[in-house]
Amino acid sequence: MYHVYLLTRPGERMASLVNQIERAGLRCRAGSDVMELEAAAHTVKLDVALLDQAAVGIGAQAVIEQVRQLRLPTLLVLEAVALGQYDPAINPDDFIVAPLDAAELLARVGQIVFRRSGRNTEQAIRVGELSIDLQSYEVSMAGRRISLTYKEFQLLTLLASHPGRVYTREALLNQVWGYDYLGGTRTVDVHIRRLRAKVEDPDHLFVETIWNVGYRFRDIAAES
Repeated sequence: MYHVYLLTRPGERMASLVNQIERAGLRCRAGSDVMELEAAAHTVKLDVALLDQAAVGIGAQAVIEQVRQLRLPTLLVLEAVALGQYDPAINPDDFIVAPLDAAELLARVGQIVFRRSGRNTEQAIRVGELSIDLQSYEVSMAGRRISLTYKEFQLLTLLASHPGRVYTREALLNQVWGYDYLGGTRTVDVHIRRLRAKVEDPDHLFVETIWNVGYRFRDIAAES
């Protein structure tokens, strides 16, 4: 799984963007200045730095140069209203428009990483015989390819990325379908049921129901 760092303003802006990033199945750290990013880069392996144009403002070009000294590629986050004033001289490795679309974000981060170091075979989640390829969107069980819808893939990726973490139905609905989705939490139950039917059998159980709360992915490593 890709690990990104988001540089933005603290508060609701940060919380909203982090939520959008995690919906793409990415691990995310966030902070409000380059020194925090530099400290994070020395403690964990980061793949890409996401820089919020609304936060770095006219200093974006200087911030990008600072980040590149850390050998990190940059993805600039722009608001749609700012596209007309975008200055190509800022020269990030790529840019994306907020609100962030999960599929587009994952594709752009993957493309940046590929340009930098080629295909990274570690960009997959493997749990026993279950394999989730985050670049090709392919899922397989014991070498057998499983066909999932995009929402099923998002659900599986989100849950498998955080084994042991309990997600309420509301949290899953918000992170996979978005806050503006008008359907009810029953949608989550239906997709979880379909997902289980495709990836599970009596010998391979991954998704656990937490009654009256929601769901979690079994932390198989902790159980062994």
